Amino acid sequence: MKRRDFREKNQPLVMIIPMIDIMLFLLVFFMLSTIYMVQTNTLPVNLPQSTTAKQDVRPNIVPITVLESGDVLFDKDTVANQQLAEKIHSAIELDKDTIFVLRGDKAARYESIVTVLDLLKKSGARRVSIATELNLPATTKTFNK
Repeated sequence: MKRRDFREKNQPLVMIIPMIDIMLFLLVFFMLSTIYMVQTNTLPVNLPQSTTAKQDVRPNIVPITVLESGDVLFDKDTVANQQLAEKIHSAIELDKDTIFVLRGDKAARYESIVTVLDLLKKSGARRVSIATELNLPATTKTFNK
């Protein structure tokens, strides 16, 4: 009669490669799903290119858009220059660290953009960003006083 050696047990086989595949699949799935959850609350504007732009993420960002026609939009609302100055001033009163993102269409007149920059400076805006387009979607470059 043969004696059984209790040392020779079948060891369970742990297949780690399929677990790694599943974890990578879940990681990619969640990364892609979060990209599509982010909404951009701006109007489509044809932005000029920039190689040194950085994305600025702050909680209180106000977009000011200058369209090709010369119309100025303050957070999606068309405004005249006097109303724009008042809205800028009221936004600064609410939060002094408000960042104004100037989004000028590249076909817009330079004079229109300079007028908006003057209004921002006269109203006391301390943080003004000029939106440009890099290889990534809409990025901003921040100029601080």
